[in-house]
Amino acid sequence: MSELLYRTDPYLRDAPGRVTGHTEEGGVIVEPALFYPKGGGQPGDSGWLEWDGKRLPIATAVKADDGVRSILVPAEPVALPPKGAHVVQVLDWERRHRHMRVHTALHLLSVVVPLPVTGGQIGAGSGRLDFMMPEPPSDKDALERALNDMVDKDLPIGEEWITEADLAANPELVKTLSVKPPRGSGAVRLVRIGEGRDQVDLQPCGGTHVARTGEIGAVQIRKVENKGKQNRRISIILDN
Repeated sequence: MSELLYRTDPYLRDAPGRVTGHTEEGGVIVEPALFYPKGGGQPGDSGWLEWDGKRLPIATAVKADDGVRSILVPAEPVALPPKGAHVVQVLDWERRHRHMRVHTALHLLSVVVPLPVTGGQIGAGSGRLDFMMPEPPSDKDALERALNDMVDKDLPIGEEWITEADLAANPELVKTLSVKPPRGSGAVRLVRIGEGRDQVDLQPCGGTHVARTGEIGAVQIRKVENKGKQNRRISIILDN
C-alpha cells in the first residue's frame, strides 16, 4: 500500500512525490499521497504541484477506484506533469487546517449529543451533523458550553487500529449511520480524544484531525434545524 502522508502526518504542508499515473478525466496520481481525498464528509485538499519551473493548481482530491490513492483534480486545463516526473506537493494549508479543526469539533459534538448520527459535512470553518433526534435540544446554550468545555480541556487526540472482527464485535464504536467504516483491508483506524480516565471519544474515522482539542478554538452552535420527523441538523462555526 502506498504511504498516506495525510494520515501519518496531517501537519505536513508540502512533500516531494512522483507522478505514477493519469486518469482519463485529466486527474494526476502522485505518490506518496499528501492530499486528503474527499470522503467521510471531509472535502478533498486543494493546493498545487511544482516541477521543472512549472506549477499546476489543484482544486480538490478524490479517491481512486482502489479506495487508497488520491487523484488530484486540476483547477485549470493546463499541461500535466508527465508520468514519472518528480514533483513537490504543496497544500493550501490554511484550508486543510480549518478542516482539521472543524472535523475534531464535530467529533466532540457527537459526544455532547449522544445520539446516532445520520449525516454530516465539514467545511473550512463550519460544519454540521445530522442526528436521529425527534425533539430539538432543550438548551442549545448548554450544548455549546459543554462543547467548549472539552475544547478548553486541551485533550490530546490520537489513533489506534483494530481488526474488522473487533469492530464487528463492538458495533457501539460506530456512531454514523450514513457513513460506514471502510472494510476490506483487515484493519480499521479509530480516532481517540482524551486518554485514560479523560478519554471522551473513540470512533472509526479516516479523516485528518488536530493534535489537541485546544487547537480548535472557540466554537459556536449556529443553529438547530428540523430535517424531517426524526432528524435535527446542528450546525457549528469556528470563531476564527
